[in-house]
Amino acid sequence: MVPKATPVAVLINPNFADAENQLRDVQEAAARLGLQLVIVRANTESDFDAAFSTLVRQRAEAVLVCASPFFNNRREQLVVLAARHAVPAIFEWRDFAAAGGLMSYGTSLADAYRQAGVYAGRILKGEKPGDLPVMQSTKFELVINLSTAKALGIEVPPTLSARADEIIE
Repeated sequence: MVPKATPVAVLINPNFADAENQLRDVQEAAARLGLQLVIVRANTESDFDAAFSTLVRQRAEAVLVCASPFFNNRREQLVVLAARHAVPAIFEWRDFAAAGGLMSYGTSLADAYRQAGVYAGRILKGEKPGDLPVMQSTKFELVINLSTAKALGIEVPPTLSARADEIIE
């Protein structure tokens, strides 16, 4: 969506159990792509304003909001802050794009819930949970909010629109 954005801010919750892995993965990807990152951390609601002030002060041209249950529970606040500061933001869950975020890319929760139902059925039929294989998500979904893109002055490339699983008007 913003291919020349640099630096890119990364909002991470340091209290999330997987935060260090997320940060390492993002830093490795940024190094391969030659992107400069601005790392901002938030683990309370009051941290959000300071985090967005920092990314604006550092002139971040986009923000990646890392996965965190804390962030998910405060999606509206994060979407509003991204809009207020006119920063294109990508999130992990579809719900963020539906709430007005620019875009999301992550595991399909519907598919994950379906798989959980399959597992529950197998257990109810007598299989031992410990004998079931560990499953990882295989279905990911890209959701783009066109209204937010328009408000940010971003033209969505047709090739990206064609790849999206859902377009929110």
